[in-house]
Order: sequence, then C-alpha cells, then structure tokens
Amino acid sequence: MISFVLTRLLRAIITILAVVTFAFVVLRMSGDPAQVMLGPDVPQDVIDAFRKAWGLDQPVWVQYLAYLESIFTGDFGVSMRDKASALDLVLERVPATLQLTIPALVLKLVIGIPAGIYAALHRQSFADRGVILLAILGFTIPSFVMGLILVLVFSIILGVLPSGGQDTWMHGILPTITMSIGGIGILARFSRSAMIEVMGQPFIRTASAKGLKWHDVVWSHALPNAAVPIVTIVGFMVGSLIAGAVVVESIFSWPGIGRLLIVSVSNRDLAVVQCILLVIAATMVVSNLIVDLLYGWLDPRLRSRAAH
Repeated sequence: MISFVLTRLLRAIITILAVVTFAFVVLRMSGDPAQVMLGPDVPQDVIDAFRKAWGLDQPVWVQYLAYLESIFTGDFGVSMRDKASALDLVLERVPATLQLTIPALVLKLVIGIPAGIYAALHRQSFADRGVILLAILGFTIPSFVMGLILVLVFSIILGVLPSGGQDTWMHGILPTITMSIGGIGILARFSRSAMIEVMGQPFIRTASAKGLKWHDVVWSHALPNAAVPIVTIVGFMVGSLIAGAVVVESIFSWPGIGRLLIVSVSNRDLAVVQCILLVIAATMVVSNLIVDLLYGWLDPRLRSRAAH
C-alpha cells in the first residue's frame, strides 16, 4: 500500500509541475503585459521601465527559474493590476466560488447517481428511456447555452429569479443549476452503464440463486462493484469544479475565481492567472489522487499491480 501511495504522489507532483511549466510558457507567448497594462500610446522608455520593474526584461528561462523558486517559498507573485498578493486575491474569491460549486456537486450526486441506478434496475422501461433522454440533453447542451436558456425563461419571461449578481441566495439558484445539469446527465449515464454491466455478472445470478432478497443483492453485491467507475467520474467532477465555474460565473456576473480568471487573462495579469491555474491544477490532481487511493481500497487488486 505504501508503494501504491508513493507512486501516485510522484505522479501528482510531476503533473502539477508540467501544468505550471505549460501555463508559464503559454502566458509569456500570449502577449506583452506592459502593452496591455499601459496602453499603446505610452512612450517606449515607460514600457521598458515597467518590464524591468516586473522582471519581464529577463530571458524566459530566468523568469521561469525565479518563478519556481518563489512558488517553493510560498510566494505566488504580485498582481500587476492591483499591486496585491496574487494568492490573497484568489483566496478572496474562493468563498463565492464554493457557494456555487458545492451545491452543484451535491445536486449532481443526489440526482444523477440514483437516477442512473433506478434506470438500470428498470431497464427498457419508460423511466429508463426518460432518464437516458434527459441525460443526453443535459450533457450535450453547453453550459453557456444552458445558462442563457435559464436566464431567458426564469429571469426574462417569468421574472421569478435574478439574472446575475450575488446579492441574495436567490442569485445563486440559476448558476448552480447551470453548473449541475451537465454533471447530472453524465453521472446518470455512467451509473446506469456501470449497474447494467455488474447486474449481468455471474456472481449476481449466483447471489440471486442462493435465495438472497433482491434488495440485498443490489445493495450488498451490485452497488459496491459498480462504485469504481462511478468514483472515477465523481473524482473528475470534483477536480474540475473550479474550471467549470469560469463560464458560469461570467454569464451570471458571479464574483468568484472563474470571473477573476477571465478578467486577469484579458489584462495579462500573469501572477494572478498563474496562481489560479495552479489552484485548478492542484484541485484536479488532488481529487484524482484521492480517487486512486479509493481504487486501492475498493479493489485490492490495483494495489498488487502497483506494487509490481
């Protein structure tokens, strides 16, 4: 088990380092922050002074090594726009993002998984076909399209919910629903497929032949074996919560990390963008690491494979 954990930890560290490197290089290739911050009519000597003050006049590899050193010392840089710590600016937006992502994740779990399991246990029924249809619609419609549809129906036509902002709890209803619909559809489809596959296994027929109640067969034999692929999807969803909030927060003017990322990218605020991407990457890597550890707990055969 120790070898299994260490292998996953090493992979997680390498993945985060790769993301940090990729983000650093791409941001340096996307344009000069001095031109964006100062404007096109500023004299060249002012631009040169700005670039020197922020270390942008150094070779890229020198900037990269300095950035890595600062990360390992806990310094994630300073915002060129606000002159404040990039990490502090990001952490200020975390509560707002969590107000959307946590309820959205809960909705995905409590609706998507039970719907998929119910559809699998009532295969070829009207309910099964209904779940499949709604699931396909849920995860094929892009979130920005779904958000605009919800605003059109509930804000403009019916006038029962606000279209944007964060003033009251009602402002969070539409963005939360927008973030959860796609995930509900994906979880329903995967839960249904996993349960159908498990229910067709010989050990399920053996358990039924032994006279076990159908309830016990499903809960004690089918669900634990169907949990592995479901855990995979849930882990991916947890890791992509912040990334998924980027579009939704922009549509509904929600002051979270996603909206901060859009503003920072448009302003070429390198330190803030890099900090947000690092937070997103760390969230995804940690969630995948937890999933791998759950794999080892749910299926001991994976631990033995990792050991070899």
